[in-house]
Amino acid sequence: MRVKFILPALTEATNPYWRPIKYSLFPPLGLATLAALLPAHWEAELQDEHVETLHTDDVPDLVVIQVYITNAYRAYDLADLYRARGCYVCLGGLHVTSMPEEASVHADSIFLGPGEDTFPEFLRDWHQRRARPRYVAPARRSLVGTPPIRRDLIRRELYLVPNSIVVTRGCPHHCDFCYKDAFFEGGNTFYTQPVDDALAEIERLPGRHLYFLDDHLLGHQRFASSLFEGMRGMNRLFQGAATVDSILRDTELLEKAAAAGLRSLFVGFETLSPANLKASNKNQNLGRDYALAIRKLHDLGIMVNGSFVFGLDDDGADVFKRTVEWAVQQGITTATFHIATPYPGTEYFKRIESQGRLLHRRWNEYDTRTVVHQPGPGLTATQLKNGYDWAYREFYSWANITRASLAHDELKHMLKHFAYAGGWKKFEPLWNFMIKSRQLHSMRPLLEAILSKVQGQRQDSVPAPADFIPLPIIP
Repeated sequence: MRVKFILPALTEATNPYWRPIKYSLFPPLGLATLAALLPAHWEAELQDEHVETLHTDDVPDLVVIQVYITNAYRAYDLADLYRARGCYVCLGGLHVTSMPEEASVHADSIFLGPGEDTFPEFLRDWHQRRARPRYVAPARRSLVGTPPIRRDLIRRELYLVPNSIVVTRGCPHHCDFCYKDAFFEGGNTFYTQPVDDALAEIERLPGRHLYFLDDHLLGHQRFASSLFEGMRGMNRLFQGAATVDSILRDTELLEKAAAAGLRSLFVGFETLSPANLKASNKNQNLGRDYALAIRKLHDLGIMVNGSFVFGLDDDGADVFKRTVEWAVQQGITTATFHIATPYPGTEYFKRIESQGRLLHRRWNEYDTRTVVHQPGPGLTATQLKNGYDWAYREFYSWANITRASLAHDELKHMLKHFAYAGGWKKFEPLWNFMIKSRQLHSMRPLLEAILSKVQGQRQDSVPAPADFIPLPIIP
């Protein structure tokens, strides 16, 4: 049997003239995980259209396509093409789970929710010619016994961070604008690998650098503590994501992570408005001192990638300047800005749709860079788009990269900040050249060198300057 796994790409990612680096960061681990569940004697191929040109002149027995909202139309076109040739086509992923009736028109079978528990069942049914049109993840999900990812199917040289890894599924929180609840509906929404399996996966990855793509690496404290203890001494450098409240917990978990090699953390601040936090059900951020969380990370030599959302209902025209200024003053190394986007299946989508505020359903534009719904009373759609574009330009101006780097109290941290932020956003033509020339892998030693410049924990915690803007603490 010949099975082909495909991750379709946005048109932007296949542009022959310009390739943004973000589309060449991580391989499609979800598909490689499903590939590990195939019988050993079956032939498997994985293609990621973000980094390579798809060949579509083949006729595999089975085609499995991962669908997220902005690649949905491309995924459907590919599914229709292969079905017309007589191939059996399966669709799964976030968008399929949110819009099953739409997706089922283009597939022989669809998968709702995480696939590790349903794909083996489908394979048995399909091999016996009795596959069902729909497979739904069971209420009790588990990663126990899941075989190692088929990394042999991944072309490592085409990615900056081929050593990406996921050791948990889901998140313990329930933010209204997040896809997670829709994807994990009907069962446990946060669970982990066995620690020994996670450590074994790390052991077989070459090089030093890792990137944990988990939604919340610190979300399960006992698991994370055991993971970091097991990683200590592996000489790894890694990045991941966590929440403000997990950073502020006095459990020494963050210290264990730093000792194991944590050098950069993606943190979902999202908004400086308590009203927006309440409306978004982001209760884990309410009453939390953002500035203290940042200082705690900096004290441990951990860089901060702050996530911010513009266009929530309490935002006014001043939100862009206030947010950028605050982030720069706090010494945040990199910032990821988003335009508030109502994804199908989320509570946010239901609310915006019920209020008649959706502008359209062109899924390829639901990319968090395009305004797809009417913002709240304090902003127009034009103001939101212009402000979002301005925020990126302003935060990543050389002047503000310099200002933010000077927020650190040690020269080595200033230099690391300047090199990392500048290298990420100010040398995009170089990234484009390295991608086009298939030399992206040669940049990994530089990435490791920048991350490894952080050495240990600072001896004294330095108070924030008086002109820092604190997030209001809600009693």
